[in-house]
Amino acid sequence: MTDPFNVSPASIPAMQRPTAQLLVTQAPAIRSDETNAEVLEIFGRHRELVSLPVLENGSPIGLISRNIFMSQMSRPYYRELYEKKSCIAFMDKSPLIVDVGMPIETLAARAVESGDKTLADGFLIVDDGQFVGVGAGLDLMHVLVELQREKNRQVMQSIDYASTIQRAMLSESLAAIQATLRDVGIVWEPRDVIGGDFYHFQRYGDGWFAAIADCTGHGVPGAFLTLIASSSLTHALDRYGPRDPALLMSEVSRGMKLALGQHSATRHADSNDGMDAVFLWFDDAKLALTSAHAKMPLFVLLPGQDAVQSIEGERIGIGYADTPADMFWKNRNTQLARGAIVCCFTDGLIDQIGGPKNIAYGKKRLRLALQRHRALPISELTGLLMEDFHAYQGAQMRRDDLTLLSFRLD
Repeated sequence: MTDPFNVSPASIPAMQRPTAQLLVTQAPAIRSDETNAEVLEIFGRHRELVSLPVLENGSPIGLISRNIFMSQMSRPYYRELYEKKSCIAFMDKSPLIVDVGMPIETLAARAVESGDKTLADGFLIVDDGQFVGVGAGLDLMHVLVELQREKNRQVMQSIDYASTIQRAMLSESLAAIQATLRDVGIVWEPRDVIGGDFYHFQRYGDGWFAAIADCTGHGVPGAFLTLIASSSLTHALDRYGPRDPALLMSEVSRGMKLALGQHSATRHADSNDGMDAVFLWFDDAKLALTSAHAKMPLFVLLPGQDAVQSIEGERIGIGYADTPADMFWKNRNTQLARGAIVCCFTDGLIDQIGGPKNIAYGKKRLRLALQRHRALPISELTGLLMEDFHAYQGAQMRRDDLTLLSFRLD
C-alpha cells in the first residue's frame, strides 16, 4: 500500500508522469450480494473507513459513504427495514472510477467535474477494470500541492540560472565601463530575478560605444528579448562599426523585426515587441558625444552650468511591428568638456510610483539629484540617488526593470 503522505516532493518528479497509482490505498470492500448488516459490521470494525467500495466479480459498481449510510440507518425503523436488504440500497451508483495509469492532473480535473462527493468520499481505482484500492480527495490535493511546489522549484532554479547567464553577458561590458570611465556609476536592477533591460559597452582605439536599452516586458519574456536585441546590436557593430549610432539603431530595428516576425506590414504579427534605447559614440580626441535616441533621453550637466540639458530624440521604438522598416533615427551631437556629467536611464527609474501622493518619481527629481550632488564622485552620487529612489518607492511594488549609467569626464 502506498501512503501519499510519505511521498516526498523530490520523489514525485522522479516518476515519468505521476498517476493514480500513487494514491492507491488498500481498503476493505463488500460484494453487491451482501447485506446492510454486513456493511454495519465492516464500518464498526474499520472506524477510519470513510467509504466502502461495492464490487461485482471484482469490479467496482458503487461506493457507500459512511456518513450517508450511518445517517440513514439511525433513522427510526430503518435498521429493521433495511438491515437484511442488499447493500446497494444506500450505494452511490455513479462514483468516480479511474484507472491506475491515469495522470494525476487528469484525475484532478475528473474529480472537480464529479463534484464535492468525490473530494469527501473518495474515488475508486482499478487496473484493467479490477478493483485495486481507493483514493482520497485529501490525498489527491496533497499530491497536487507537492507537484506544484516541485514545478515551482524547478522553474525558479531555471530562472536563477538564467540570471547567472544574463549577468555573465553583462559582465564584459561592465568590465569595459570600469576600465574606461574612471568616475562612473552603473545600476542594473531587474524587477524580477531576470529582466528586459540591458547595457552594452565597447572600447575602441579612438573612443567608445555604449547602449542602454529597455526591451518590452520584464522577467522571462523581457530577458528573451534582450538576447535578440543584444545579438542584433553585436551584429550591427561588427558590420558597420560604432561611430554612427543612428545607423546602428536602424539596423538593430530591422534585425529585431525580422527575428520577431514583425518585418512585413502585410503580414499579421503575433507579437508587437521591441525596445527603447539610447546609443552613444564618444570621440576621445574631440570630447564629442554622438547619440541616437529611441524614446529615451540623455541628461548632460556641463561644468559651470546650472541647468541640466535633456537631449531627446525620436518618439519611435526599435523593432516594433508598427515601426517603419525604413525608419532612420537621427544623430545628436553634444560637445562635452572635462568635468561634464552624463546620465542615461530606462523608464523604470522615472516611472516608478511612490511618495506621499503616489505619483511617478519623474525626471525632475533626477535633475535635482544631479545638480545637488554634482561635486561628489559619481559612485557616491549614484548611491545617494538610489537611496532616494528606494525611499520614494516605499511599499509600492516595483513597476519595471531599472538601468542607470552616469559618468563624469576626467
